[in-house]
Amino acid sequence: MVEPDSEAVAETPLYLRVAAALREDLAQRRISPGSRLPSERTLSQRYHVNRQTVRSALQLLREERLVVTDRRGTFAAVERTGPEPADPVLAARRPTFPGGPRAAEALVRASLTWEPPPAALASRLLLTPGEPTLVHRHTVLGPHGAALQRAVSWFSRPALAEIPQLSRYRRGMDCHRQPDLRLLYHWMHQAGLRITHRESVGVPPGPLTTAGGVARLVVHRVVSDQHGHALEITDIDFSARSAPWTYEFSA
Repeated sequence: MVEPDSEAVAETPLYLRVAAALREDLAQRRISPGSRLPSERTLSQRYHVNRQTVRSALQLLREERLVVTDRRGTFAAVERTGPEPADPVLAARRPTFPGGPRAAEALVRASLTWEPPPAALASRLLLTPGEPTLVHRHTVLGPHGAALQRAVSWFSRPALAEIPQLSRYRRGMDCHRQPDLRLLYHWMHQAGLRITHRESVGVPPGPLTTAGGVARLVVHRVVSDQHGHALEITDIDFSARSAPWTYEFSA
């Protein structure tokens, strides 16, 4: 495997690095649609990792619907031109953070900061009053640059301790780059966390419309681990007409 050129890359789990390399091969058509991928043994030798790491990388690509596996082996997915399959199992998609597949595929602006959460959230995040934590802000933009959806997420002490991909930000690494946390829930799963979520939808206080005269809704989400400890608390404020909010989830 190519040596990392930064500490941040070096800290990335091996299976994610293997998945990224294969994803690039698929995107650049070095592995053409429908063709068979090299065997697990060949991939483990190519990337100098064990076969379990390769299996984890292939599982991630399967969940992203980039490859499919059957008794013959693993193959690059063939692009679909027709409707999605009716089978709900086949149609299921990996949940993405923070606003579902539509938000993930849109033009976004995202940032990470290190700051105290609102006082009302500190105890729920297992933080002392005024203690800073990792905060993620995410804005979905419309075709003309107008903000259709805004989200802010606060992460708890257990989340930063248990999820390696988040804990590296404790030292402020990469906080000046636009972060990509779309795999957050996959990272939680990889960390051995069995997660549950609770969401409430309501109308924001104050004026009920945006500057453009469009009705708004808010979603308050709490994602917890198997011990009932909050991992992430997210507030999403969006245009009810222009940015339908879609969220897909499985633990």
